Amino acid sequence: MKNIVITGGAGFIGSHVVRLFVNKYPEYNIINLDKLTYAGNLANLKDIENKPNYKFVKMDICDFEAFYQLMQDEKIDGIIHLAAESHVDRSIKDPFTFARTNVMGTLSLLQAAKLYWESLPEKYEGKRFYHISTDEVYGALEMTHPEGVEPPFTTTASSTEHHLAYGTEFFYETTKYNPHSPYSAAKASSDHFVRAYHDTYGMPTIVTNCSNNYGPYQFPEKLIPLFINNIRHRKPLPVYGKGENVRDWLYVEDHARAIDIIFHNGKIAETYNIGGFNEWKNIDLIKVMIKTVDRLLGNPEGSSEELITYVTDRAGHDLRYAIDSTKLQKELGWEPSLQFEEGIEKTVRWYLDNQEWMDNITSGEYEKYYEEMYKGR
Repeated sequence: MKNIVITGGAGFIGSHVVRLFVNKYPEYNIINLDKLTYAGNLANLKDIENKPNYKFVKMDICDFEAFYQLMQDEKIDGIIHLAAESHVDRSIKDPFTFARTNVMGTLSLLQAAKLYWESLPEKYEGKRFYHISTDEVYGALEMTHPEGVEPPFTTTASSTEHHLAYGTEFFYETTKYNPHSPYSAAKASSDHFVRAYHDTYGMPTIVTNCSNNYGPYQFPEKLIPLFINNIRHRKPLPVYGKGENVRDWLYVEDHARAIDIIFHNGKIAETYNIGGFNEWKNIDLIKVMIKTVDRLLGNPEGSSEELITYVTDRAGHDLRYAIDSTKLQKELGWEPSLQFEEGIEKTVRWYLDNQEWMDNITSGEYEKYYEEMYKGR
């Protein structure tokens, strides 16, 4: 596979995957395909934009004709599909956009790939369609504390302690789908289409479901960059309910490494879960973040806790997600490289050191720039 399309490559996770592939595989041609919606920002890839094996194409994944032409023009061998609407709050307000992008967009890519690859003498040989999904499609898990295991409230607890802190039930690759939000319902539907294209047409597909990502270049509507920025500007830190919801956190570069390994070595038609073995209650995560930001800004330790503001919980807010990545570890040898303490330190430092990037996002200047650049296209 030499000619690779990465959809959503100007977004948070996508930009890390694009950077990894461009730098690691100079013999590949990497095409970053992105619509440049509010969450897409080419500033995320300034460091590799002039590499000879990198190309950016502005395109809506729902534009079947345009993508089918791209498949032919660029002789595409592999697709890594990350483009998606992903913010649950937005999906509650505007489910139609999520259905269009996540479901019909994925179907558009699948059908274009099918038609092009089936037209080749070798057909599907050496081809691959890799679809990135989310743990939210599985629904929610009960919160239980195994006997003798207390929830960790520090970053120094072991990964095993974090993995068992809030229950012995986990999401496995065989867990039944039970989505609870328009976002997760749309992602679940797209997953089903990907698997159906393998079962019906023999397309070489792979699906992965990942836990919450964190790290550099994340759009600041998401919890960690939002709170870092709000602490810097002394703004309220809005916490849903009592902050009791539990999520498994994965450093974004570890996710990008997993995608690389699975794309090249994963088994066709398989599903792999990617998680950090790193569960945190939202309120505990927030307090660790506050402590880290205050220390790096020179504020009195914990002084920003006064900014915490409890707000009405959002509709359909699942209590606990927890990914089990054992299959990926055993079959392909992947595991997270960072303990959370190191990951959150790197993340906070990056946002504080890149305030110009953050200010450009929060002001909306980057959107105006792209609107002008691509006017009429």
